Parts: sequence; C-alpha cells; structure tokens
Amino acid sequence: MALGFLARLKSGLARSTTKISAGITDTFTKRKLDDAALEDLEDLLISADLGPGAAASIIRSFRRARFGQDATPDEIRTALADEIAKILAPVAKPLEIGSEKPFVILMVGVNGTGKTTTIGKLAQSYREQGLKPMLVAGDTFRAAAVEQLQIWGERAFAPVIAGAANADPAGLAFDAMARAERDGVDVLLIDTAGRLHNKAALMEELRKIIRVIRKRDESAPHAVLLTLDATTGQNALAQVKTFKEMVDLTGLIVTKLDGSARAGIVVALAEAFGLPVHAVGVGEGASDLRPFDATDFARALVGQDST
Repeated sequence: MALGFLARLKSGLARSTTKISAGITDTFTKRKLDDAALEDLEDLLISADLGPGAAASIIRSFRRARFGQDATPDEIRTALADEIAKILAPVAKPLEIGSEKPFVILMVGVNGTGKTTTIGKLAQSYREQGLKPMLVAGDTFRAAAVEQLQIWGERAFAPVIAGAANADPAGLAFDAMARAERDGVDVLLIDTAGRLHNKAALMEELRKIIRVIRKRDESAPHAVLLTLDATTGQNALAQVKTFKEMVDLTGLIVTKLDGSARAGIVVALAEAFGLPVHAVGVGEGASDLRPFDATDFARALVGQDST
C-alpha cells in the first residue's frame, strides 16, 4: 500500500484500534498469560467483532507459544498482529482482470453498503490503469442509484448504460454486453439491486441477469463481488451467507472502515468464509479504495506501527 493510503487506513481504523489497544493495555499490564488473561483476551477479540472462531484460533496459538509467560502490552500487540495477519493472508487477493473481453464484473450487495460508489471507484481505477471500463445501471428501481452511477461514469470517462425506470435489468445487461463487445470495452461493471426484504424476487433477478449475459458469453460473469459495509459488524456474516445462496460469490469488498469501530469483522469474514477480500475502503475518494493487504491491516487494527 502507498504510504498515503496506509496513513488513511490507520486513521480509518482508529475507532477499532482504540478499543483493542486499550483493552490490551488494561488486560496485560504486569500480568502473565495465564488462563484468566487468555480468557479476557478472547472476550476482547470477540467484542471487537473478530468473531468466536477467529478469537478461539488466536487464543489457541497464544496458549501453545506463550502460556505462562510475562507479556507486555506491546508484545501482545505484536503477537496479535502476526496471528491476525496469518488468518487474513490467504484471502488478501487483488482482483485480477483476466483476458476475457469484456471482463464482466457483477456487483451485488444490500442497498446502502456503498456498492454503486464502489463500482465508480473501480471504474476510475481501471481507467487510470489504461483500461476501458463501461458501467451498467442495473438497479433500475432506484433513480438515485442510476444518477449516482452516471456521475461516477463522467469522472471515470466511462459510458453508463441505463434504461427506463423499472426496466428489466437482465435485458439491460444483455444490451450492455453487446455494446461492450462492439466498442472494445475491457471491463464491464454491472450494478444490481439489493432489496433483501424480498429475497426470492432478488434471487430470481440476479440469476436471470447471469442466465441472460451467458447467452452472449457463457463464461460470464467473470467475477461476482459482494460489497459489505463494515459498520454493520456481525450482520455482514449474514449478508455473505444470504448472497452465497443466491449467486456464486467470487470475492468481497469491505467499505466504510473509516466510520466503524467494527473493523474486526474483516477477520471474522476471512475465518468464516475464506472468500478473497479484494479491496477495502476508508473514505469517499476513488483513491480511498485500495487492494487489501493482510499485514498492514492487522498492524493498523491492533495499533502497531508498520515497519
């Protein structure tokens, strides 16, 4: 990660960091790593949204390596960052654009998670990399989503395919595929609705989009990304489970870490699902969405300075 983004990451995680770091200082000043201390540490990790599975895994490692030893708060932070990084490393995978043209990315997620904004940021990033993006305003039931995507399209110099209000999203996606092929588009980003209050209808809508675009390219979509809002904490786990039932998710993007004291949810997601975490967001700007780095994130989360 660039130094500027690392500083923003640390700043964005400050609320989560304060909770964990203060808890470590309170728990481990002049204290051995005995059963009671490890139990307190496990409770702290769970309260910081790392989840019971990841917390138990970390405590098992501490028990094997350090049980009964004296430990300063700084030593605990270092060891904890190392253990968290081990959990996160397998899922820290940048999204690679394959040789397919267009490379089709289907974006899914509950309304309000930053999905439409994330699409715009990705488009801008691809444009800066010299690729030619195109956006599809597939959430045709929300005029605000269409307008928001059009603004991002202008910023990224990317065409936005939009239909009439309440138009069929699958038909729109099909038309966009045809135009993307004709115009030599490199990356086609398809926005979708996120109305979980009517799960059956949403599931059918998403599956129909996939069926229809496969009539033009049977390998599409080449990535299905779920956008998650970090401020929802453990509810993010339920959202992954729900969308996994609807579509074959290939990766996650976690947004709004700067507004959350629940950044530990990224660790819980990694432990529970093992899905790639392609990027994290710590602000409103396009440059505030960056590839996910396990070590930098782990160190920032526990309040340890990066080296």
